[in-house]
Amino acid sequence: MSVSRTRAILILFKSHGFTDSQISTIVTDYPLLLIEDADKSLGPKLQFLQSRGAYCAYFKSSKNLRYSRGQNHKQLLRFRLRGYRSRQEEFQARNFYLPQGNKLRNVSLLRDLGVPQKRLLGASYSFVYGKERFQVSLNKVLERGFDPTSSKFLGALRFVYGWKEEKIQEKVNVYKRLGFGVEDVWEMLKMWPLSLTHSEKKISQTFETLQNCGLLEDEICSLSVQEFSTVCIGLSADTVKKKTEFVVNEMNWSLNAVVSNPSVLGYNLEKRTVPRCNVIRTLMSKGLLGNKLPPVSPVLAITDEAFLNKYVRKHDDKELVAELMPIFSLERRDNPNPEKGQKCHVMFSA
Repeated sequence: MSVSRTRAILILFKSHGFTDSQISTIVTDYPLLLIEDADKSLGPKLQFLQSRGAYCAYFKSSKNLRYSRGQNHKQLLRFRLRGYRSRQEEFQARNFYLPQGNKLRNVSLLRDLGVPQKRLLGASYSFVYGKERFQVSLNKVLERGFDPTSSKFLGALRFVYGWKEEKIQEKVNVYKRLGFGVEDVWEMLKMWPLSLTHSEKKISQTFETLQNCGLLEDEICSLSVQEFSTVCIGLSADTVKKKTEFVVNEMNWSLNAVVSNPSVLGYNLEKRTVPRCNVIRTLMSKGLLGNKLPPVSPVLAITDEAFLNKYVRKHDDKELVAELMPIFSLERRDNPNPEKGQKCHVMFSA
């Protein structure tokens, strides 16, 4: 291996903005790149890819470089840097078993609509091999107001393409019968395209579970469909009941606080909710928070670091901080991996 050729390759990568760490990752995975001619072979390929916007944003991301260690991304990177000749050949390399003409036409159409190049390069193209079906699905997604430049666009297109219209309408009707607005359902689909894949049984059972915990129908429907679908569905009746009873009965927050902050139902009771509430009750018992309980959101919704800064570390009394830290971390030490359904131990200060 020529030292001068290797040096030329490294200089070439640096000239294109790659860091030493990124260059190391690439040449470790593909050492044969070091024997290529920087001026006649690798350089023109990088320039061509750069002119297409194909690799700069994609491979300069440490996240994507990390993912490129996967087999599919390895094949793709190898193809781009060592054998890239045309856009058509890249699509053929990724999806050789699908009709190429339709894919090329459809991907070009998506690009013209504004779908970012990096998403087209990183996406699975298996849902764009048809012509009429693809066009119908694309029109439906556009009519619903999905933005082609958003990260959710391809997910929505994949969802609509894979489901028949009557099946989609059936799912919408399930939410509609429960009292949610149709536009709210489609707004949820914009944000979380896979939300409509929940079965009617699971959706209805979740609604009944919330009612059994004391929430009125109007209160449940006051949740956004997104919150209902992404936070509540999938939680067992026992889990919802346990978390609701703790927040309402033990902490004296109102049931409306649960409705206003449904994410409470998604937080880990033993690792997050109980330790933080222990700290709040201790501070209140010492008169450091006044007589009024803080709202749910500033206690449970913020990050651990923000909670510690807001309620623990800010105190000048070092003995108090030393007392609060074990209270905050007790459940984490005693119960690092709580078994499902395990009873949580509440330790309130007197």
